[in-house]
This record gives sequence, structure tokens and C-alpha cells, in this order.
Amino acid sequence: MKTLLDRRLFLAVLASAPLAACRTGPTFPGEAIVFVVGPLSGDQAEGGQSMAGGARLKAEEVNSAGGVLGGRRVVVRALNDEADEAVAVDVANEIAATVRAGQTVLGVVGHYNSGPTAAALPIYRELGLVVVTPSASNPQLSRSGIETFFRVCATDATQGPRAARYLVDRGWQRVVLAHTTNAYGQGLATEFTAGLQQAGGQLAATIALRPDAPSFAEHLATVQNANPQVIFFAGDFPDGITFVREVRRAGINVPILVSDANFVDQFVDELGALAEGVIISTITPDPRVVAPREWFNAFQRLEQRNPGIDSTTGYSAMDVLLAGVQRANRSDGREIARAIRTLEMTSLVGRIQYDPNGDLVDQRVFFYTVEGGRFRQLPV
Repeated sequence: MKTLLDRRLFLAVLASAPLAACRTGPTFPGEAIVFVVGPLSGDQAEGGQSMAGGARLKAEEVNSAGGVLGGRRVVVRALNDEADEAVAVDVANEIAATVRAGQTVLGVVGHYNSGPTAAALPIYRELGLVVVTPSASNPQLSRSGIETFFRVCATDATQGPRAARYLVDRGWQRVVLAHTTNAYGQGLATEFTAGLQQAGGQLAATIALRPDAPSFAEHLATVQNANPQVIFFAGDFPDGITFVREVRRAGINVPILVSDANFVDQFVDELGALAEGVIISTITPDPRVVAPREWFNAFQRLEQRNPGIDSTTGYSAMDVLLAGVQRANRSDGREIARAIRTLEMTSLVGRIQYDPNGDLVDQRVFFYTVEGGRFRQLPV
């Protein structure tokens, strides 16, 4: 039987194969490693693999321009945390072993989810490694005083209130809030609740859902009896698929707003017609909106597939990390972090400048709806 480490190493080799096959250009005197960590298998693999592909593309661009630190080649090692907190700790310890073995490690792009990020951060903090997460949005991550932690996405302290305001501004004041009971779902639910109160809305009911449950049917009567004008689902993918499917099949036809974790093409593909009209609040820009054609072509050449929604944030997180390395001109994580704090740059996610907590000064939330089997961006 393969161990978790065996599977992660296999996936890391598989993930790096397109990069090795496509590499041309300068010869490098040395290497510098960036670990990219997220769910590369399981229900959330689409997001994790899209994130890793974006990070690899940015590394390839930097390598084509001569690398970093006097000509070192950036080596991307993608590791699979399976969206699981215990596995995330195993992965972080594996990275720690690499650092302690004397290899040059520039930092970590990841983790993808808030729970695994929180579990792994104490290990990275002890190492002094820079961590740039593409998508972990729980506000507490950046409130813990870790000076080497950064994001390229908005936090739920921004997304929650803006989602609440979006609903109230459209006349949907009576809201059922359904959230998963993990770090992401609970954090977003807390911020949404505060935002809804401030916006003048009303919680008709709050429903706590167990992540990865095969069904949420036991909660449908609560939704119906609350007689909501709208439903807000704050939870991970694929729980959003299960929830929307069961709500619609129960004949509950009020508008549904789902949170950013469900902003993946698979959400639309699996729900089919049941996804039509669903609204998504997201902290990730759609590459089809923000990326030029040349970027798409480069991604396809490197990865042998199309970019996904999370390719933009994976690319931007690597962009931030390597910009910090180049500005610091050192591999020391604390020096890189100090350099990142001075950055004023633009990447696919937009303008990047950091506040003292490592959060973006300009935090963006986008709204989409499903129309004709695809996401369409909505005005705000």
C-alpha cells in the first residue's frame, strides 16, 4: 500500500513533468525551490491543480528571463495536502526537512484552504519561510502576527459584508444562512452575519452543515419554514453542489448566493440546469476576464490544458513571492517578507500592496451568475 508521502511524491513528479518537458533557454548554476501546496487529488483537485499550474507558469517566465539570485532556476515542487489539516501538517514537516537539509527554499505558495493553512502555519513560522496563499480567506490567519504570511485574495472580513450588502441592495433582506462547520465556513458565516446586521438585513435561520456530508436533506424543512427571500451558502466545494441540488429538487426556488469556494467550472458541470441563476461571490477573478490571450496560450503550452479559475491566484501568489525574492536578492524568508511589504505591483488579481497584517490594501470581491451553462460576471 502506498503511503501518503508516496502519493504526494508521485503527484509532485507528475505535476512537474510538463515543466521539465517544456524548459528551454538558459543554463542555470543552481536551483531554488518553491513548494506549491494544495489539494491535488480528491473533490477539490480542480482548484489545487489549477493553482499549481498558474504558479508553474510564473516560475517558467522568471526562469526564461534568467532565474533568481544570480541565475538560479526556480524549481516548483507541488505537494498534495488533500484539503486535510492533518495531511497539511505532514506536508509542512516534509518541507521543514528539506530546509533543514540545507536546500535553498524560497517559500510556499499555498495552502489552498483555510483549515490546512492554519494547521501548517506554525511550522512555517518557526522556519521563517514566506507563505503566500492564493485563496485561504479566513481573517484569523493574518491576525495571528505571522510576519511572513501574505495573501493575494480578499479575506472573508471583506467578502462576508460585501455579500450581505449585495443581497440587501437587491431587496433580499430576509436571509437563510447555511454554512459548513470548518474554519472557512464558520469564519465567513461570522463575517456575513455582522455585515447583514449592518446592512439592515435579517437572518431568518442559520444552519450549520457538516462538511463532506453525503446529504443535507435533514435541513431542508428549516429552510422552507424560514420562508426566506434568499439563501446564502458559505461553504466549501463540493458541499455547495450537494446543497444547491437538494434545495432546488425540494422545490425551494428563491435566489441562492454561494461563496467563493464554489467558483469552479465543475460546479456548473455537475449541477447542469440546476445551477442556472445561482449567484457566486468570489475573491478570485476569472482568467477569461483578466488574462490576455498570450497568457492563455502560454498556460496551455506548459500545462497541456486550459487554465482554471484558480490559475490566476496561483500565478499571482508566485508573482508576489518571486518579486520579493528579486527585491531582497536573498533567500532568507524574513528578508523576502520585508521586501514583499514594500511591493507596489500589478498582477492578474489586480493591484498588490500590503497592509501590516499581510493582507491586500485593495481587496476585491466579484459577483457572477450562472447563465447558459457558464459563469457571467455581474455589475456591482
